[in-house]
Amino acid sequence: MVQEAFVKGYRALGSFRTGAAFRPWLLRIVANETHNLRRSWRRRTTLELRMALRPDDADPASPEQSAVAADTHAVLLAAVNTMPHRDRLVLTCRYFLDLSEAETAQVLGWPRGSVKSRLSRALDKLRRALPSHLAEEVTRGRPQ
Repeated sequence: MVQEAFVKGYRALGSFRTGAAFRPWLLRIVANETHNLRRSWRRRTTLELRMALRPDDADPASPEQSAVAADTHAVLLAAVNTMPHRDRLVLTCRYFLDLSEAETAQVLGWPRGSVKSRLSRALDKLRRALPSHLAEEVTRGRPQ
């Protein structure tokens, strides 16, 4: 599916506006492909969350820290996976893909105000779904 999105992006390079941000444009194509796949298979797709499973770039200082980080990551992903589709989308774009609010709005095709309000509500839901020690991290604004 991602490969197909890249092929479509390559074919559509002529429609890319000079001076516009390339990453959100390409991620919008990927998001559209995901929606198309979801509709055709009539089931939920979790592709955007699989990207979050990639290993962290920084090596932990100890095996204990690595185990704690893996456990935290698993709890967080399980909580996000139980959320409604739109909540998962906005959280994934904003925090797992590290997009700005403007980029998230562009990728999802939502107004920026909708991104802000949906993100706020999704974070509230996520806080309630997580153990208290992880909910504190979400309160600081970064659920990872």
